[in-house]
Amino acid sequence: MEFPSFVFLFSLLFLLQFPPCRSSYHAYQDALTKSILFFEGQRSGFLPQDQQLTWRANSGLSDGWMYNTDLTGGYYDAGDNVKFGFPMAFTTTMLAWSVIEFGDIMPSSDRRNALVAIRWATDFLLKMFSQPNRIFVQVGDPNVDHSCWERPEDMDTPRTVYAVDAPNPASDVAGETAAALAASSMAFRSSDPGYAETLLRSAITAFQFADNYRGAYSDNSNIRDGACPFYCDFSGYQDELLWGAAWLRRASQDNSYLNYIENNGKTLGADDNINEFGWDNKHAGLNVLVSKEVLEGNMYTLQSYKASADSFMCTLIPESSSSHIEYTPGGLIHKPGGSNLQHATSISFLLLVYANYLDRTSQALNCGNVIVAPNHLRLQAKKQVDYILGDNPKGLSYMVGYSNNYPQRIHHRGSSLPSIKDHPQFIACKEGSVYFNSTDPNPNVLVGAVVGGPGEDDGYEDNREDFRKSEPTTYINAPFVGVLAYLAANPNIS
Repeated sequence: MEFPSFVFLFSLLFLLQFPPCRSSYHAYQDALTKSILFFEGQRSGFLPQDQQLTWRANSGLSDGWMYNTDLTGGYYDAGDNVKFGFPMAFTTTMLAWSVIEFGDIMPSSDRRNALVAIRWATDFLLKMFSQPNRIFVQVGDPNVDHSCWERPEDMDTPRTVYAVDAPNPASDVAGETAAALAASSMAFRSSDPGYAETLLRSAITAFQFADNYRGAYSDNSNIRDGACPFYCDFSGYQDELLWGAAWLRRASQDNSYLNYIENNGKTLGADDNINEFGWDNKHAGLNVLVSKEVLEGNMYTLQSYKASADSFMCTLIPESSSSHIEYTPGGLIHKPGGSNLQHATSISFLLLVYANYLDRTSQALNCGNVIVAPNHLRLQAKKQVDYILGDNPKGLSYMVGYSNNYPQRIHHRGSSLPSIKDHPQFIACKEGSVYFNSTDPNPNVLVGAVVGGPGEDDGYEDNREDFRKSEPTTYINAPFVGVLAYLAANPNIS
């Protein structure tokens, strides 16, 4: 369709409030490479010979012994030494979605490294379902772990394994794991079809567990104290059932999953119009994902999902009458709670993906009082990215190792303690406190890590103790990989 003339007028209004870029130049390609490299610093298990972040070494090598199974590998979620299955699965889904949507425009080396990062996670996620009628959801006691400031290589805290046995529920973790494995099967389909098939089979198994034994994993008495308050299921498990089914539909093209998301949308809350997307709440991402079937496949039985996606996008447009997103004075999307940049990266990802879906079908976004062209969604995402990379009141890159001005004292055990290569002597649980309390910069640079970020006033103090602002997480970086891939290939959006 052709865009009416008032789209041009809106363009001018939009650009006045959100200029496409400032005078600074951003090396999106460099940031992309570093955003993927970050995942090496989060690795658990036996590290490979080609490990680039050489200050890390093997860790968690006995994980799983309590259940006589191998649960080595996977990622530590943030600055601690715990492997939480729920956010790890979401991280994996977003890395895979990044490759699915933007892998074709990634430089070959970055695409290859992104697949390596995905496989480090999926190899672990496959182990989560290695025993019949059981899902392993977590390794490590966070309460004990968080009382120590210890390198992962030195861990002597209990590596408690948290498992859920049928018929006890774990719909959230199992549903997200199904999504992660299904999405990853698509990412690997061309380069490793055998592995892709293994992932898809396991995704089906994970979804069956999620759907058959409905409920939140953190409601189980043996899980609650380990998962909460860190990664409780606060928003309910229903979104993960739809999310897992939607990814299985996309990966397999099986009509049974299409029927599932058609028939269960209302009962599982798809019409609630929840404008959130992150490790706990999948609604906005689900709506964008399913909208592809409506826009490109004319699946009008799924129209309600597209309507919800449109509604969400319109909340992000300042000139829209339905806009209600909050921004800092410097222009960063802000939501209550810590680790705010997780919202900026995940929402930016959805903006770019939805813009592409609209573009391919020559459609625009109707926000009632304004019609928004796809590039306006891209400009909004670009502004968030540029803020993160340094176009902010602090003039600070919130990605470690990018530019010459970035956080030096991030809340991260491995980064802040001397490397085992430089200091091979054991550093016990409480002996690390001197490094935690030090005002010195971290000795090991966790290249590519995006920290939690500034507060609602754009304020940020380079303080290791302030974990809400200074701690990186895998699920901040994962969607950022896709966002940076797009901007590296399309730096001059207009």
